[in-house]
Amino acid sequence: MEQKQRNITCLIIDDEEEACDRLETLLGKIPNVEVVGKSIDAERAIAAAVRLLPEIIFLDIEMPKHNGLEVVKSIRSNNVFPTFIFVTGHDQYAIKAIRSEAFDYLLKPVDIDDLKESVGRYTASKNEKLKTILPAKLKSHYSLTDREIEIIQLLLEGKTSKEIGDILFISSHTADTHRRNILEKTGTKSTAELHSFLNDLQ
Repeated sequence: MEQKQRNITCLIIDDEEEACDRLETLLGKIPNVEVVGKSIDAERAIAAAVRLLPEIIFLDIEMPKHNGLEVVKSIRSNNVFPTFIFVTGHDQYAIKAIRSEAFDYLLKPVDIDDLKESVGRYTASKNEKLKTILPAKLKSHYSLTDREIEIIQLLLEGKTSKEIGDILFISSHTADTHRRNILEKTGTKSTAELHSFLNDLQ
C-alpha cells in the first residue's frame, strides 16, 4: 500500500487576522500542506517559529513594531531556517525580499493558482536538494553514511521506524539506532529540528 506523503508544515504571519484566515483557507485546498500556526503579532510569531519549526513561513512585510524583513532576521538569529514566502500588497518590496533570500513573493489578494505553483516549486526544489546537494554536504561535513542519508530521506517523508525498517529490510530497532545517530551527528533533537537544519544547508 502506498505510504501517505508527509505534510509540509506552514506558519502564517500577518497583522491582519482576515488575511491570515484567508491564506489558511487557500492553503487548506492544497494537498499535503498543514498550517500549524497563525499569528498577527510579530514577536509572538517569532516565538512560534522557534517552537513549531515550520518548513514554510508565509509572512506580510508591513507590520507594526517589526516588519517582515526584521522578522526573518530574528527567526534566523534563533538558528531556525525555514523557507520564507512573502505575502503582501506592496510590490516595491520585491528586491528587498529577494535579497533577504525569500523563496518567493506573492501579492495580495493571493491567487490560489499562484499559491499552488509556489508550493509546488518549493516541493520540487526540496526533492532535488535531497537527491543531489544534501547527500554530498552531509557526507563531507557531518560524516553521515549512505544508509543514514537514506534514512533521513525517509524520515522527511514522514515514515515511522517500522516503515523505514520494512522499506530497507532492517529491524525497527536498527532504524531507531540510525535515527539517534543522525540526530547526534547533526546536533538536532527531533525530526522537526532536522528539517530546519537541512533547510539551512543551502
